[in-house]
Amino acid sequence: MLIMHTIRWGVLSTAAIGIRKVIPAMQAGSLTRVDAIASRSLARAQAAAADLGIARAYGSYEELLADPEIDAIYNPLPNPLHVPWTIRAAEAGKHVLCEKPLGMNAADAARLLEVEQRTGVRIGEAFMVRTAPQWVRTEELLQLGTIGRLLAITGVFSYHNTDPENIRNRMDTGGGALLDIGCYMIHAARHAFGAEPLRVVGSIDRDPQSGVDRLTSAMLEFAAGHAIFTCSTQMIPYQRIHFLGETGRIEIEIPFNMPPDRATRIFVDGDGDLYGSKVRVESFPACDQYTLQGDAFARAILGNGAVPVPILDGVRNLAVIDAVFASARNGGWETPLRF
Repeated sequence: MLIMHTIRWGVLSTAAIGIRKVIPAMQAGSLTRVDAIASRSLARAQAAAADLGIARAYGSYEELLADPEIDAIYNPLPNPLHVPWTIRAAEAGKHVLCEKPLGMNAADAARLLEVEQRTGVRIGEAFMVRTAPQWVRTEELLQLGTIGRLLAITGVFSYHNTDPENIRNRMDTGGGALLDIGCYMIHAARHAFGAEPLRVVGSIDRDPQSGVDRLTSAMLEFAAGHAIFTCSTQMIPYQRIHFLGETGRIEIEIPFNMPPDRATRIFVDGDGDLYGSKVRVESFPACDQYTLQGDAFARAILGNGAVPVPILDGVRNLAVIDAVFASARNGGWETPLRF
């Protein structure tokens, strides 16, 4: 256990999600501080450090990993670089919080299981929803049986981005809807049912220029019920998820990109009136889910809690993603690999 109360973080790259969301949030954490940032361009690293008040900037990732005053690394690199640089960080003795998806596929991510055991560091996947209050409350209500037996989950997650240079629209950087945002739907379904899907079927529409999946829909069959979702990178921005049981339902209003500056809400319906006249609204004070995520991972490093999303969970999520891709190619049901 580290003899300290604050984890000192370094950030690999000046990726937008880090600069705009995660770093400012972690700087506000009670257990986290961001002391260094690296880029393959020293000028970019220095500019980001100056804008964000970060003490040290490095012109290579290797220099950051060699910094003895860094305890943990946040890895928001493009998807193909998640596993290689997480391995290098772990072998340098750094704990790693890696952006989702943990790897390009389940076999890729599974390499981290041995690395974590061998190096003794903690490695986690950055699914920030695991610590967000509306999700914690939803899982509590499901476990309490508030909606009866959970039977179905339906959801949509979409945005509109046709920039050909954006990493989300490039095959070589692991772009596309399923890896970028469909992963949230799969993660949510697996945790709500508390199991892995028995089989999946998927349909994909690919962008004719870039080749990435711009519209993906899938059904996941669990022993206890079904999960159905659509995700898209070229559709009106929207996100909702519904949990439907025998006697009630729960809807999360903005399930994934919850705003940090306003209250979030879930809707609980135990009546079934189609007009929603008896829906109960539960509100949660404004908070930053990235701050919560950073502090939760820091507690795990300090020995005061579990990693919110451990490697095996990330590998299993990717196994389902792999099966959806395979189903879309083969035109039938696929069984995810078991890990």
